[in-house]
Amino acid sequence: MKSKLLKFTIVALSIPLLALIICNYIINSFGEGKTYSSVQEVPKNKVGLILGTAKKLKGGAPNPYYANRITATIALYKAGKIDYVLVSGDNGSIYYNEPTTIKNDLVDQGIPSEKIFLDYAGFRTLDSMVRAKEVFGLNELTVISQKFHNERAIYLAYKNDLKAIGFNAEDISLESGLKVQFREYFARVKVFIDLILKTRPKFIGDKIKIE
Repeated sequence: MKSKLLKFTIVALSIPLLALIICNYIINSFGEGKTYSSVQEVPKNKVGLILGTAKKLKGGAPNPYYANRITATIALYKAGKIDYVLVSGDNGSIYYNEPTTIKNDLVDQGIPSEKIFLDYAGFRTLDSMVRAKEVFGLNELTVISQKFHNERAIYLAYKNDLKAIGFNAEDISLESGLKVQFREYFARVKVFIDLILKTRPKFIGDKIKIE
């Protein structure tokens, strides 16, 4: 009886672990050669899509993921590698507005306001990619985030008939970003669950042309 219970426990624990490994491998493999860390090497696209995150951490300290995405977006625009910026993030309440906060910082650093478009319903990476295609009418774009996030976004884009490459904002040390990196493994499993369930964005709405 104990032997059977042990075998069952091992199998029960192995299945989720195997799912984590397989999902991570598929997304890593698909993203190979599709992300860039050099401004000189990244191909030009009309639109760069910066994926939103909070400007500050829960304790009030600056969020390095946010700051590095802003820096990467500015570098792309100034190098002429993108003509427009689409900011996609959470606008869940009057007290929390990622897109507007990001836009203000981009404008402060030299990107003209009229070159920036806001997607207020980018609640998840899935929503951001589907809406870039269906609401903003894009067929190709450059995703701007950290590499691990870009890889997941690129895979979601592919599954929604959107051609995407990624420009990698500077990452942070593994020790400092351990919690985020840990969550990323589960987010990658969620990608495949969403694909199986054919999950759609929370909102679609009217079409917006970027020009």
